[in-house]
Amino acid sequence: MARTRITIEEKIEKRKAVVSKAKDKYDAALSELEKLMSKRDELRRKELMEAFMKSNRTYDEIMEFLGADTVE
Repeated sequence: MARTRITIEEKIEKRKAVVSKAKDKYDAALSELEKLMSKRDELRRKELMEAFMKSNRTYDEIMEFLGADTVE
């Protein structure tokens, strides 16, 4: 039975395909992560605004608490 020899070029092409597939999978996972983080931030902003609206504090009081200078 004869063994076929795989050339270095064939090995390179196979590795390129493996890397490309891994990169596509990584890019898809990264995109999903970014969407989830964006959604989390959106929910946090909404929650913060609701807490502000329910509070008995003024805008200036909240800004002072947060350590921000208000625009006058």
